[in-house]
Amino acid sequence: MFTLRERLIDQSDFLIGVELVTTRGTIAGDQAVRTRSFATQLVQSPKIDWVSITDNAGGNPQLSPMALGKPILYAGKEVIIHLSCKDLNRHGLESEAWQLASEGFHNILALSGDYPAAGYGGQAKPVFDIDSIGLLAMLREMNHGFLRPQIGQKNEDGEKNRTDFFVGAVTTNFKRFENEVIPQLLKLKKKIECGAKFIIAQIGFDARKSHEMICYMNSQGFGGTPLIGNAFLLSRPKVRFFRKQTIPGVVISDKLAELSERHSRGPDCGEAYFTELAAKQLAIFRGLRFAGGYLGGVHSIEQLHAILDKEQSFAPGDWKQFAREIRYPVSDEFYLYAEDHDTGLADTSRHSPIYEVSRHQRTLSRHATLSYRFSKLVHDSIFTPGHRLYRWAKSIYTKAPDPRQGPKLLRVIEHLSKSAIFGCKDCGDCSLPDIAFLCPESQCAKNQRNGPCGGTRDGKCEVDDIACIWSRAYDRLKYEGREQNLLDHSPVIQDESLRGTSSWANALFGRDHTTKSPDKTAPAGEHPGDLVAFHPESELKTNASTPANTTTKSPIDR
Repeated sequence: MFTLRERLIDQSDFLIGVELVTTRGTIAGDQAVRTRSFATQLVQSPKIDWVSITDNAGGNPQLSPMALGKPILYAGKEVIIHLSCKDLNRHGLESEAWQLASEGFHNILALSGDYPAAGYGGQAKPVFDIDSIGLLAMLREMNHGFLRPQIGQKNEDGEKNRTDFFVGAVTTNFKRFENEVIPQLLKLKKKIECGAKFIIAQIGFDARKSHEMICYMNSQGFGGTPLIGNAFLLSRPKVRFFRKQTIPGVVISDKLAELSERHSRGPDCGEAYFTELAAKQLAIFRGLRFAGGYLGGVHSIEQLHAILDKEQSFAPGDWKQFAREIRYPVSDEFYLYAEDHDTGLADTSRHSPIYEVSRHQRTLSRHATLSYRFSKLVHDSIFTPGHRLYRWAKSIYTKAPDPRQGPKLLRVIEHLSKSAIFGCKDCGDCSLPDIAFLCPESQCAKNQRNGPCGGTRDGKCEVDDIACIWSRAYDRLKYEGREQNLLDHSPVIQDESLRGTSSWANALFGRDHTTKSPDKTAPAGEHPGDLVAFHPESELKTNASTPANTTTKSPIDR
C-alpha cells in the first residue's frame, strides 16, 4: 500500500483529502462523538485518500488534532496533522513534533496560524515565537537529525533521533492588491526552498487565480511540488460568516454572495447549487492538473459523496466551461498574468496590463519616507562588512566594557532613536533591514519575520486594521526597483536571549540572525537560504519556451 507521500510525489492520480475540524471539549463530548463518527465514515470510504485535521482553527481553543487523528491513522487512513505557531513557542512545537513522530504521524501541514480568538477568561495572548518558515526549517532539521554531531565528533544516537516528516505548507494568491499577491508568491517560493514538499491552496473562488498559481510554480521550477486545490462547500450561513471577514484570508465577492443568496431562497436552501459549485471546483483542479483536491466545509459522508458523485458525472472537457464560469474576484483584483480570452485562464506569455504598467512606473510610494531612506543609508554604510565605517564602528564597540550593550552613550542613542522612529521593542535581534525598516514586533500582530501571513484584507492586517508591514515593505523596495528581493535572506529565527541587548553590537559581532544561516547545517546539495529572486522577465521567458505538454501552457491547448 502506497503512502500519501509516495502518491503525491508520483502525481499519477488526482487525490482527495477532507478537512476535519476538531471540537472543543473531551473526546467523549457530544460534538466530538459526531466528529468521530464522521471520521469513521471517512476511513471506510475508498474515495477519500487522506484526512486533514485542524489545529485550533480560527484561533479557537479545541481538542488536539492528535486525539482525533489516532483512530484514523491506526485504522489505516493517511492523516495530515496541522501544526501552527500561534499557541506554542519553538520548544513546544518541537515537543509536539517529537510526539507526532513517536505516534506514527509523518504528514504535517506547517502554518503560522490564525490569531487567537476568545477563550477562557477572554482572548488568549498569541505566541508566534517562530512563523511557518521557521517551523518548516525546524522540521527539516529534525528530519536531518537535531543531534547529529559536529565535524570530527561522534554521535551514535543521531540516526535514532531523526524524524521522517512529509511537510507541507499553505499558500494563497486570492488577494486584491499587487503588494499582497507578489509577496505571497515570494513566500510560497521561500516555503518550498525551506522544505515544503506539498502545497495546499487557501479557499478561493476564481479559476483564473488557481491557474495562475500552478503556472507560477511551474515557471519557478517547482512544478514537481504537488499543489492541492481547495474546494469548500458553502451554504448561506457560511457565506454570511465569511462576508463578515471572520476567517482571515477567505473572501466572498459581491457577485458570489448575491448568487448564493438567490439560490438559498430555493426549496432546498441552495444545497444543490453549493454541491455543484464544490464539484465544479474539483473538476477545474483536475483539469488544471493539480495533484488533488482538498474538501472543506463538509460535515457528513452524504454531503461528501454528493460532491464527488456530481464531479464524476461531468464529461472530461466540462471543466473548461466551469473555469470560465467560476470567476468571482473582488473589485479591481490584481492578476499576475494577462487573461487568455479564449479560455478565461492565464496567458503565461505576458503579464497583466496593470502589472506591466506598474513594473515600469516606479513612483514614489508614500511608504518610502525620508526616514526610511536615511535609515537605509546609515545602515548600509555602518553595518556592511569591509566598509570603512564598519571597521570604525566595530573598533568602538570592541572597546566597550559591556560587549552586549556597547558604549553607554551609543546604547542610549540607539534605544531612543529606534523607539521614536520604528517603535522598537528592544529585541536585540533586529529585523528592520529585512523588512525595509519596519519593525515586526511593534507593527505586526504576528511578528512575521519571513514574509506576510495569509490573513490580510485589502492590504490591511487582519488584527489591527493597519497596512500590512510586508505590503508596505514591498512598496518601499519597489520604489528602488528591488521588490523581487523582498525575501532574499536566510530564514529569520529570532534569538530571544538577545532581548534587551544592543542590536547594533549584535549585528557588528555576528550574534544576531544575520550570521546564523541554516545553510551551515544543511546536508550537501541543499541550500535553504539561497533563494533565487522572482524576476518577471526571466519568468516570461521560461514560460514562452516551455514545452506544450506542461501545465504552464493553458491546459485547454493540450
